[in-house]
Amino acid sequence: MSTQSNTQQATNPDKIWTRDFVLVCLANFFIFLGFQMTLPTLPLFVEELGGSDQLIGIIVGIFTFSALLLRPYAGHSLESKGRQFVYMVGLAIFVVSVGSFAFITSIVFLFIMRVVQGVGWGFSTTATGTIATDIIPPKRRGEGMGYFGLSGNLALAFGPTLGLTLVGVISFTQLFLICGALGFVAFLLSTKIRYKKVEQSPNKTVSVKFDIFEKTALQPAVLLFFITVTFGGIASFLPLYAAEKGINGIELYFLVYALFLMISRTFAGKIYDMKGHQYVFLPGTVAIFIAMILLSWLPNMFVMLVAAALYGLGFGSVQPALQAWSVDKAPDNRKGMANATFFSFFDLGVGVGAIAFGQLAFMFDYSVIYATAAGSVMVSILLYLILLVKARKSVHA
Repeated sequence: MSTQSNTQQATNPDKIWTRDFVLVCLANFFIFLGFQMTLPTLPLFVEELGGSDQLIGIIVGIFTFSALLLRPYAGHSLESKGRQFVYMVGLAIFVVSVGSFAFITSIVFLFIMRVVQGVGWGFSTTATGTIATDIIPPKRRGEGMGYFGLSGNLALAFGPTLGLTLVGVISFTQLFLICGALGFVAFLLSTKIRYKKVEQSPNKTVSVKFDIFEKTALQPAVLLFFITVTFGGIASFLPLYAAEKGINGIELYFLVYALFLMISRTFAGKIYDMKGHQYVFLPGTVAIFIAMILLSWLPNMFVMLVAAALYGLGFGSVQPALQAWSVDKAPDNRKGMANATFFSFFDLGVGVGAIAFGQLAFMFDYSVIYATAAGSVMVSILLYLILLVKARKSVHA
């Protein structure tokens, strides 16, 4: 980190809103905006190309697996090659891959470029979470990660709605070119950030050949997996499910979801910092569970919007708390791997959800997707309670 940045931190070591924090939040906003605009429109694009529900699930989910495979390498590279290298390479790959969607007329080529997009996504999101962690004061990490998450949530507030609105008036070609251009804005902003320099640990040991995760981050990452499974179902099939039920206003679902997601970010991080994850995780996951039950029922638009509000409150509380928990216990030279582990399980949940729910939609109907998703959330709650009981027993032992 530069001398100027060090001086700034020394003057007010607990300040969150520094120049670099604002820049990384802005870059994160634009890359997420480009990504979120494709999220509800990609299934429609696959449908236009002649794809089935199964293919929609595979196309939506496959990029998460390439991201998953690359995250451990990205985590190591953050510590060896530096934050800037990993972040800018990831952003560049993302821009090229999303921009290429504009010229695709075959599902096979779309599949290939989604895999490439996953590589860029894996690099950029692993890096940006670590960069934010570097910048945020440790004492305010839960609060800071909540604010950082707001940058992605603002994109979520506008992205899906904007994407669905634009696809009604412009072609998919123009839409994907706009998405690529937004990613390029993030790339330009990333050149202005002052990054933490790579520090060689004096106690550095020989690297383990199959070092693909940070063990201190495993518990929150596994809990996250069972929650993000639900995200795969919403991202892939909710627009199609609502259309099948004759319910208009799917754009409003994403808007309400994002609004309540942002509201939760203003207080959930502070609660985490003051009281710990148990005061955030359980209320958040219960809200997500109820949202999934409501979506499996889905009689009208009102119920859909109530589900959006509950899902936003729940996910907005749980995700930053679990990310802060993942990073808090990791050694200083393993923060990158902790973030890589966290996002690997995030990706795995979304990918497994999208692909598995594609099969469920093909065999049954869309409502079964959300009933199954509710079961996945319940597994996360039960695992958390088991971990909580074990932790308390070890304290009193």
